[in-house]
Amino acid sequence: MVWLFGLLWPLLGIHADGTLSFTRAFNVWFYIFAVTLVIVVVVVLQKQGILDGFGRSLGAGKTGLTAVYARTPQWAWIAAVAVLALVFPMFTGRYEQDVAINVLVYVCLGLGLNIVIGLAGMLDLGYIAFYGVGAYTYALLSVNFQIPFWLSLPVAAFTACIAGCIIGYPTLRMRGDYLAIVTLGFGEIVRIILNNWMELTNGPNGILGIKAPGIFFPSFAEGFSLEHLYLKKLHYLYYVILLLAVFTVIAVRRLNISRIGRAWEAIREDETAAELMGVNTYRLKLLAYAMGAIFAGLAGAFFAARVRFVSPESFTFLESATVLAMVVLGGMASIPGVILGALALIVLPEIFREFELYRMLCLGGAMVMMMVFKPSGFIAAKRLGRRSEEREG
Repeated sequence: MVWLFGLLWPLLGIHADGTLSFTRAFNVWFYIFAVTLVIVVVVVLQKQGILDGFGRSLGAGKTGLTAVYARTPQWAWIAAVAVLALVFPMFTGRYEQDVAINVLVYVCLGLGLNIVIGLAGMLDLGYIAFYGVGAYTYALLSVNFQIPFWLSLPVAAFTACIAGCIIGYPTLRMRGDYLAIVTLGFGEIVRIILNNWMELTNGPNGILGIKAPGIFFPSFAEGFSLEHLYLKKLHYLYYVILLLAVFTVIAVRRLNISRIGRAWEAIREDETAAELMGVNTYRLKLLAYAMGAIFAGLAGAFFAARVRFVSPESFTFLESATVLAMVVLGGMASIPGVILGALALIVLPEIFREFELYRMLCLGGAMVMMMVFKPSGFIAAKRLGRRSEEREG
C-alpha cells in the first residue's frame, strides 16, 4: 500500500501550476486500502474455517443454478441472447450503441486471434496488421473504384488472408518467444508501409471519403424501382456488425469442432507428437494464420465503413495487445470466454471513465486480480469428448 501511494501521489498530487497537495491522493488511496483490507480479512477468515457455513450456502445456491442451466435447452439460451441483441438498439441511445458496436468489432478480432493463439497455440503479437489490411482494402476499393461495401467485404477478407499467409510463412519454423518477436516485427512493418506508401495509402494523412454500407430496397412510388440507402445511422451499423459477429461465431465454432480444429489443438499441446502422429503441422499452422486473418479483414472493412476514414494510427501495437488480453482473460480456445473478455475490456474503461487519470490503473488492477484468481480466464475452454482413462474410471 505504501508503494501504491507513491504511485498515486505524482498522478493526483502534482498540479500544473506547480503546487503540491496530498488530500485527493490520500482519499483515493484510502478507498483502495479499505477494499483491500476487507478482501484480506475475508481470505484470512476463510482459511481459518470461520466462513465455511457461508461457503456451503453459496455452494448450494451455485449447484442449484447449475442444475437449472443444465436442464434448460441450449436453443432457449441462444434464442434469449438473440432476442436481446436484436432489440438492444430500440431501448438504448447513441452512446450505448457506439459501445456495443466497438464490443462486436473486438469480438470478431478476438475470435480470429483465438484461432491462432487459443487453438493452434502460436503467440501472434502483430495480429492487428490484418485488421489494417482489411480496412485499407475496402477504403481503396470504395474511394478509387466506388465498389460497394458488400462486394468489397470478401475482397478485404481475401486480401487479409493473403497477408496472413505471407506473414505466417516465414514464422512456421519458429516457436515461443522467437515467434512472438517475429510477428511483432511483421505487424510494425505493415504499419510503417501504410504510413510511408504515399501513392497508395496517402501516408499519415489517411484516406477520406469512404462509403458507408448500403442496401437496395424496392420502391413503388413511380412504378417499380430499386432504391439505395446508405446505412449511416448507428443502429443500422449495429445490425451490420452484429451480422458479421454472428457469422464469425458460427464459423469459428464449426472450425473448432472439425478435424482441423482437433489438429490445431494437437499442435498446441505438443507439436512434435502431432507431427509424429501424421498431422501436417506446416500446412495447418499456415491455415491457422490465414483463417485468423480472414476475420480480422472482415472487422477491418467494417471499421473503415463505419468511421469513413482510415489512417495508420488506428493499427498500432496497443491494439494487438488489447485483443490478446481479451483472448487470455476470457479463456483461450473458449468462444463464450472471448466474447466475455471483449465485453469486459471495452465496457470497463467506459465505466471507469469518471475516474479520469487513474481509470486505467483500476482496469490494470482488475486484470491482475483476474490473472491471480482465475488464470484460465473467465470461461475456460471445455475439452470435447473424454479420454480413455476417464471412460474406464
